[in-house]
Amino acid sequence: MRNCFILYLIWLGHLAIVFANDNVPSLKPTGTLVFSEATIHPVSSDSFIGSMFIEDGKIKKIERANPDKPIKERKSVKVINCLGRHIYPGMIASNTVLGLTEIRAVRATRDMIEFGDINPNVRAEVTVNPDSELLPVTRSNGVLHVLSVPQSNGLIAGQSALMKLDGWTWEEMTVKSSVGMHLRWPNVPDPGRALNAKQKKALKEASDKTKLQLKRLEESFNNARAYLNAKKVGNLLKKTDLRWEAMKGVLSGSVPIYVHVNRLFEIQEAVKFALEQKVKIVIVGGSDAWRAIPLLKKHNVSVIISPVNSLPGRRWENYDTPMVNPVKLQRAGVRFCIAGRGGSMDAPHERNLPYQAARAAAFGLPREEALKSVTLYPAQILGVDDRLGSLEEGKNATFIITSGDPLEVTTKIFNAYIGGRPIDMSNKQTRLYEKYKKKYLQKNRG
Repeated sequence: MRNCFILYLIWLGHLAIVFANDNVPSLKPTGTLVFSEATIHPVSSDSFIGSMFIEDGKIKKIERANPDKPIKERKSVKVINCLGRHIYPGMIASNTVLGLTEIRAVRATRDMIEFGDINPNVRAEVTVNPDSELLPVTRSNGVLHVLSVPQSNGLIAGQSALMKLDGWTWEEMTVKSSVGMHLRWPNVPDPGRALNAKQKKALKEASDKTKLQLKRLEESFNNARAYLNAKKVGNLLKKTDLRWEAMKGVLSGSVPIYVHVNRLFEIQEAVKFALEQKVKIVIVGGSDAWRAIPLLKKHNVSVIISPVNSLPGRRWENYDTPMVNPVKLQRAGVRFCIAGRGGSMDAPHERNLPYQAARAAAFGLPREEALKSVTLYPAQILGVDDRLGSLEEGKNATFIITSGDPLEVTTKIFNAYIGGRPIDMSNKQTRLYEKYKKKYLQKNRG
């Protein structure tokens, strides 16, 4: 038995090596970096041709081009000419399991799910793997920050964290911990839709189970509130309960609950629950969010639309129902952003985030709004718009240099910077491309 355990540990060690990227985190540059003659897209304002000055990892100054005053390189100032190129803020994926999973078929690489229904004390950032092969692939397409979200088959999955896709350790990568407490709202079956007695019985049993889950969810919030109130009184509690300790931010209003829910009735119930508990709420998924616009506007509820590229949830709906969801929310004044589906099968494809936004643009969302939906708007919803999401003086120097619009598939991303640090743009896929390109060049010469 002991030998089997040792073999298992060796196998895990091999997995760690196989699934580790060899990209070296970048060093912080010294002095001042100037990106000159670029078309700068601040996102928060109109685009223009000019220069951006970077110092100590932040944007020190942005100015329009002046032919009469060319920027000269000095000892402490390095000038990078970006003539004909574009600078955009880095994109933010706001619903992922990046860093928490590698290959779905290999259990040892899946760290996003904890056992149990009530896990408010679970923290995503401590499990993030900085050596994941999926991180360089994602950032090579301009997605430089991700919200790593714990998942669960139960009710309260835990707390998400905003991570930058560069760093030696999870501590270095963490931009903001406890961004939100994630709840998986249970589906509520309708026994009235049964076609026969057998279906009615099954739906009735499922409905009763859902009611028990919702009751347990309410009890969890009440227990957490009672526990925290008892702690204030004095030495009434002999033991510390980490689950209820983790609920402190939620109940005080500093940490919102992110409720993963899609159908209209369940969105309504989730908002009702948040109002009763007096906590902030963000809807994640929200395929029926456009149907709940009056409710969302009334209570200032933000929506992370996840995803746009999908089929409608009902047979009788128009094929473009998910794709016009963003423009309907935008026109109604509901705060939203766009994200991928966020499942373990979707982690290798988070680099396609800009094309989720592009699909929304193709179906009516103004191009400027589509760009904001993956830059500024997620930063606002996640509470980091003072640092990320747009190119403004004083914000982190986190941006990409491109050949054109990053929402276009044909656009090439030349460079990326996170906090003023140049990022290695290579990844496993680019290395394989170079390898097999040489193979065919050799064949042609032979």
